[in-house]
Amino acid sequence: MTIHLASAPVSWGIYEFEGIEPKFPYARVLDEIAETGYTGIELGPWGYLPTDADVLRAELDKRGLQLLSAFVPVKLVDADAHAAGAEDALKVGRLLAALGARCIVLADDNGKVPELVAQAGRRSGSALDDAAWRIVARGVNEIAARLRDETGLSVVFHHHGAGYVETPDETRRLLEKTDMSVGLCLDTGHWHYAGGDAVAAVREFGERVRYLHLKDCQGRIAAECRAQGKDYFAAVAAGVFCALGEGEVDFPGVIREMEKIGYDGWAVVEQDILTDDLDAPKRFSAANRAYLRSIGL
Repeated sequence: MTIHLASAPVSWGIYEFEGIEPKFPYARVLDEIAETGYTGIELGPWGYLPTDADVLRAELDKRGLQLLSAFVPVKLVDADAHAAGAEDALKVGRLLAALGARCIVLADDNGKVPELVAQAGRRSGSALDDAAWRIVARGVNEIAARLRDETGLSVVFHHHGAGYVETPDETRRLLEKTDMSVGLCLDTGHWHYAGGDAVAAVREFGERVRYLHLKDCQGRIAAECRAQGKDYFAAVAAGVFCALGEGEVDFPGVIREMEKIGYDGWAVVEQDILTDDLDAPKRFSAANRAYLRSIGL
């Protein structure tokens, strides 16, 4: 088993969320990802990195970086939004495929429903009824089929705070309703903030876990955010997603379980941050790489 390590623009505060403007030019982010020891990268929001395949290939090649995937949010609960979501995913997918990527990370259009933003990290049950779950699952299946047929890319679904598929129970329900061709992108930090355990997740879902986002969750901060009723964005700003090894995620345990299922692929280090310290992302990136090196990655 070989796990290669990648990073992503989100660790520099580059988000798909509206109203959060990038603080860094893309060249600096690419430089700092390579300088801190990573060999792969995700695309980030459409338009942040160059969208011309030849231009992007040149930027990545000179830094020794492989493009792996992209996070594509779709308003899955709205059947009328599925067609537009599929077109967005295909637009991204064509660029990914041209640069040798193998998958795309599909997600709910997180962070847009005020109630879900307010309740992130302390939800139970589901905000969706059976009919709505069928709509969501149909959207995932249809988009996955189009991506497979038209670009050759597979789909992994990303559970996420402040969305309709946040908790372990909601993720389980989605996977039960979607085709086996749809894998799970396990984000260890989001999984813990939603009340789960990442090691147990790999044991439960096994080979359905086909992509990893390595993120830590600081238990003390998480508890404080829940007790104080902080919403998702306030929790991120408070540092709930801390540097790897400083929180409650058992990363050696996650890697052992991934070895048992024969995982041979990439793990993308993500540290969702909101900070005005422009030097913090590179410091965190270097510290995260050093921690992973200390556990054998």
